Amino acid sequence: MTQHIDPTRDSFARFKDLPRDQPIHMLNLIRLRDQAAYPDGRAVSGAAAYQTYARESGPIFVALGGRILWSGRPEGMLIGPDSESWDIAFVAAYPDAQAMIDMIRNPDYQAAARHRTAAVADSRLIRMAPNPKGDGFGG
Repeated sequence: MTQHIDPTRDSFARFKDLPRDQPIHMLNLIRLRDQAAYPDGRAVSGAAAYQTYARESGPIFVALGGRILWSGRPEGMLIGPDSESWDIAFVAAYPDAQAMIDMIRNPDYQAAARHRTAAVADSRLIRMAPNPKGDGFGG
């Protein structure tokens, strides 16, 4: 089974080809490793490594205008493959896509991201355009 931890070169290129001057929401679904996979072999849980990532990257995210719109703890799959279980789910809002690109290119963020890579067993990161209506579904 293929795991998705970091964006591929192609997926990041497609992301950058979309409009950069509009607000975006990013749906994050995260499955953590039991044991983080650091190259130096340090013994720490995936949850602890992800908390370190959040602590170090959070100020950069906020400084660029980011905010968490919603977060929750998934409890079970009702529709979808049973093999896709998630430990963390949240929607991050950015004032525009360029802010997210700037975050990813920030050297301090890149240093923090090593904790995310060590922590995550699998993930989904889905770019969404905010619904201008603000409510409802299906259109």
